[in-house]
Amino acid sequence: MTMVTINGRQVQVEEGATLLDAARTAGVHIPTLCHHPCLPAHATCRMCLVEVAGAPDPQPACRTPAQEGAVVDTDTEALQAFRRTDAAWLLARHPDDCLRCEIDGACQLQTLVRENQWRDLWPKLPAGEPGSPEDDFTDHTSPGIWRDLAKCIECGLCADVCGEAVQQQFIIGFAGRGGDRRPVTVFEAPLGETGCISCGQCTLVCPVGALIEAPHWHEVLHTLDGRRRASVVQVAPATRIAISEEFGLRPGTVSTGRMINALRQLGFDHVFDTNFAADLTIMEEGTELLARLRAGAGLPLFTSCCPGWVNWVEINRPDLLPHLSTTKSPQQMHGAIAKRSVFARALGPDFAAGRAEPYVVSVMPCTAKKDEALRPGLSGDVDHVLTTRELARMIRSRGIAFGALSEEGRFDSPLGESTGAAQIFGASGGVMEAMVRTAAHLAGVEESLPLEWEALRGVRNGIKTATLPGIGMVAVCNGIAAAQRLLEGEGWREDFVAIEVMACVGGCLGGGGEPKSMDPQILQKRAAAIYAVDAKAPRRRSYENRDVQALYASELGAPNSPAAHHLLHTHYAGRGSRRALLMRFLDCVDRRDGAAAANLFEPGGIWSTAAEFGDIQGADAIAAFIDNTLPPRRYGAAFKRHQMASAARTEDLTVLTPDGGRCRFELALVAGAGGDAPRARIAHLTRTVL
Repeated sequence: MTMVTINGRQVQVEEGATLLDAARTAGVHIPTLCHHPCLPAHATCRMCLVEVAGAPDPQPACRTPAQEGAVVDTDTEALQAFRRTDAAWLLARHPDDCLRCEIDGACQLQTLVRENQWRDLWPKLPAGEPGSPEDDFTDHTSPGIWRDLAKCIECGLCADVCGEAVQQQFIIGFAGRGGDRRPVTVFEAPLGETGCISCGQCTLVCPVGALIEAPHWHEVLHTLDGRRRASVVQVAPATRIAISEEFGLRPGTVSTGRMINALRQLGFDHVFDTNFAADLTIMEEGTELLARLRAGAGLPLFTSCCPGWVNWVEINRPDLLPHLSTTKSPQQMHGAIAKRSVFARALGPDFAAGRAEPYVVSVMPCTAKKDEALRPGLSGDVDHVLTTRELARMIRSRGIAFGALSEEGRFDSPLGESTGAAQIFGASGGVMEAMVRTAAHLAGVEESLPLEWEALRGVRNGIKTATLPGIGMVAVCNGIAAAQRLLEGEGWREDFVAIEVMACVGGCLGGGGEPKSMDPQILQKRAAAIYAVDAKAPRRRSYENRDVQALYASELGAPNSPAAHHLLHTHYAGRGSRRALLMRFLDCVDRRDGAAAANLFEPGGIWSTAAEFGDIQGADAIAAFIDNTLPPRRYGAAFKRHQMASAARTEDLTVLTPDGGRCRFELALVAGAGGDAPRARIAHLTRTVL
């Protein structure tokens, strides 16, 4: 046997094996085009070049023998740059005619271009006519949705779904007539500067690639291929059902085991269930509801697990922010637990000492989850968010026969156990029903209430209500348009104690990242499957989750405890407010991102630190101070964030510091310069210690 080190991972291979064999044994992916395991290797394509310590030049992995003690790197910047240049040469001699090719979708070159986003290397002839040239406008300003009008066929579906027919947001419409007709945003502003809530329904109906989710799967694959970091993936409840449709299975087919096995084949070290955090969410949110009922304040409580809804409130109705539950969404809870709890510390000495953290990916039915993962106070807890469609692309790209995989597969422990209540999170009304089950237990009225609440179920009705004896009346808004209708009057303030809002009709089952379908009954089929999983679950109330119980016993103490608030709760701010700008700045400081912090200041901006550092003047000096003067960032449990003293009071700029102190900030602003800059920049940031 021969011992070889590939990207820092030691692996043993048989005598005579190549470096490509060694890399595959280590689980490291190296791209190839000319290699076939049954034929002699000629290293013609040069895509598999790797760097071998001591060798003067990169070596072709497909025909270089593995030598004892060899140290090999497969993904250095130089190698990736060479592969890009190599691809440009290949593509210059290859016809750009994939649409009519008989092996479209099964071509290795096409797969390589897609995985590495090398489409810009492919020469093409301009479209359009001299009097009406091609519109090649691209817009990547939104964290969740990309626009490429060069691919638009002016079908109008995006304007319909964003407009009166469904979401009633009217962010996208049409301008011009005849050949000049084209979809535009409000005042033709970049999507990221509009009131878009990132629901992604436009991407769900677009028949081409003019509107897509911001793609993360390429970066996820590259990270997994390198095998340099411990990797974690969490999977949302709606995804395990809808992904079946991507591979020709009957709509409503539950593919939990197949998906788990596919994720392991892709290279994830730990496969967890977002439903674990959904149970945790219910424990926190149910306790929060009862606390508000006892205090008679902050009612009705609005659910906060839908980022599209949270975006809508911050953009359009910041006066509602005190009603939002401060509980993080299951995605963000799971990310925080995976990176900063006992699980992370058990990964090794570097993790326990705060020098490293796992690479965390979520698979979600939602484009707004990409937006959520970048929010101040949450950013960094989830490294990348994949939609259900993106996961399917990854599986197909690696040639995994999804339909042939075994349905026998289990999530890993300790962040993989869940109850039926967590599963129904994926359906409209499911969050409220799950919360009712646990709130009734916590309130001591469980025996007098049913387990299942049919009045809260269904994908057609816009507003659903139910009365809970001993608690009060609750409502469910099925889609953001239904929420807007409910909020037009003031009766909701007195009528309800809790209101669930999902921005997409059908809830997560109809999310903007789910598979595209022409089946008018698709939501009903998906919902039937999700409720069937709940009905068969051995435990159907969130408080019955044994791993959640163990987490509270070992680390959190009790729901809504100080420890739970620090890890599992968040804060809000009206978009464009001073509070929002301050939260972004503090998030940059916590993550030691000096460049992003400097972008919030005008070039001559001042930060008055109220510390021995005094006043720091100039955006560049502020960036240097954050990057070089502040102590290096810690990870895991050692990573502490600034937190706003109040959860949602827009004008309150009081902050709790990571060391437990209190301070207050004042911001003097100037108008932004446009482009990548925020709409307003900080001229002077003043900190006062309290």
